[in-house]
Amino acid sequence: MRRQEPGATTPRPPTVGEARARDKARRARAEQERIAAEQAAKEEAKRRTRRRAMIGGVAVVGVVGLVALGYSVLSSDEVEATCIDPETEVVVDDSYCTSGTPGAGGMFIYAGSSYRYYYGGSNGGVGTKVSGGTVVTPKGTTVKTKSGVTIQRGGFGSKISGSSGT
Repeated sequence: MRRQEPGATTPRPPTVGEARARDKARRARAEQERIAAEQAAKEEAKRRTRRRAMIGGVAVVGVVGLVALGYSVLSSDEVEATCIDPETEVVVDDSYCTSGTPGAGGMFIYAGSSYRYYYGGSNGGVGTKVSGGTVVTPKGTTVKTKSGVTIQRGGFGSKISGSSGT
């Protein structure tokens, strides 16, 4: 059979060896396609995971930045101390705390009763009740009274009690 005419000639059936080789090649191609698809799926999953982790990391850094910014804006290095009667938490004149005898824990004994400083918070002046602060001495801050007397100088835990200045 030297010449074949299109449409008239029928192809011969493949031999057993040719059929096996074709099947083997087809299976190998299918296996390679399956492996390539699995690798692509794994790479896509890694990419998604990396992106989610990056987005989560950026979100955490952003939130931490906002908290730090808010903390630095809202907290100052200077806190105002107000002299109060600890029993009633009513603001009294600063002279009650500065001219008394210092006692334990920042309390002052004045004419038989104890007075102490109230740090931060808000008050309306002498005779009003304090709110929003604490009687615990804040660390690392400069504490001043309304009259300008420095009670404590802050800065990384340093404390100088009783220093005065304007």
